[in-house]
Amino acid sequence: MTQTSTFSLDFAAATDIGCQRGNNEDSFGYDAEQNLYVVCDGMGGSAAGEVASGLAVRVLIESFETQAWAAARGGVDLPIAERLVRSIHEANRQVRETAEAEPQYQHMGTTLVCACMDGTRILLGNVGDSRAYLIRNGNCRQITLDHSLVDEQLRQGLITPEMAAVSHLQSVITRAIGAADSVDPDLFAADLNIDDMLLLASDGLTRYAAPEEIASLAAADADLSNICHKLIDHAKVRGGADNITCIMLRVVEKPTAELSPASI
Repeated sequence: MTQTSTFSLDFAAATDIGCQRGNNEDSFGYDAEQNLYVVCDGMGGSAAGEVASGLAVRVLIESFETQAWAAARGGVDLPIAERLVRSIHEANRQVRETAEAEPQYQHMGTTLVCACMDGTRILLGNVGDSRAYLIRNGNCRQITLDHSLVDEQLRQGLITPEMAAVSHLQSVITRAIGAADSVDPDLFAADLNIDDMLLLASDGLTRYAAPEEIASLAAADADLSNICHKLIDHAKVRGGADNITCIMLRVVEKPTAELSPASI
């Protein structure tokens, strides 16, 4: 017998209503077997936001699982990136159709950020302003790009970072799941190292935590659940005006047994 090493993900997640909201419109979900994780931040008022975010999480995971199930039974084995994009489109379709069919859910929608491991890479998809960060060797960098009015103005050089930080338009997003019949998700990829950490979070956290603050709270040897709660507490101390949700992932080594050629 010989041993080879593959990557796996440890994870923890937490969500909090925050300091000012009357209900929690964020949702998160995962399929640890498929190494698929998702955070959604709903919008639409009343219960519509939580319906949109919960539906998007469920449909994304179910669609991805269905494609994996079909491939395992001799169907088309699509690349993981394509499965992820198809699942995002399916989430958009079902949220959109539900909003159009039910008057109380009219105009509901949700942001979405998801992560799925592909070998020694992580694939990240996003729509809206929920974010993904990579934390490595004490440094934190944002991987996804916000689909928000302020962030797009910032990238175009129309406003400064200082102006963006105090803008009253920070919550205006330019893409959302369920906002239109079709959606244009962004897809990112990053190579992984052992002990890398990834954060998926709604803007109720990221509005209050700069990358260097996230890095300081996400110590390399810290318990992932404790990190989640420290991040949420940080956002609440700063004001906690929105719901706060995060998933923390850590890359770990997963040894797998492999038969040597001589033993076959």
